[in-house]
Amino acid sequence: MTDLANQRRLAAEVMDIGVNRVWMNPEAYTDISTALTREDIRKLIGENKIGKREINGNSRGRARKADEARDYGHRKGHGSRNGAKGARNPKKEQWMKKIRALRSLLKEKRDTNTIDVSTYRKLYRKAKGGEFRSRAHLNANIEQLKGKVA
Repeated sequence: MTDLANQRRLAAEVMDIGVNRVWMNPEAYTDISTALTREDIRKLIGENKIGKREINGNSRGRARKADEARDYGHRKGHGSRNGAKGARNPKKEQWMKKIRALRSLLKEKRDTNTIDVSTYRKLYRKAKGGEFRSRAHLNANIEQLKGKVA
């Protein structure tokens, strides 16, 4: 088999790719070995005797599998963590999640006339002050208020 390094280099320059991406048809090695000029190489490219290989990317298969495991709750131990406890689950985001849930519950109760507007305002202010731990805690408080009224 002849050494086609020069033809490979010329083809790489003509196609503006790396030398390793140049593909040469094994059945056309004799034709390729006679090509000495860029024009000859261009002609062989046109005849599909020389071509480009696809770029090899990095597979994300393993990364996707790891992400799936993490979503499930695995790979989250102490050894996998960076940053302080508050960096992974900030206090402000915890508060936002809780207060939005409480306020939506209060609005729902007000709109369905489960509580009147003045009670709504009182409970809204208490929620803002951080008096309720959760929706369940707020619901328990509302039930307690109803018991006092009845």
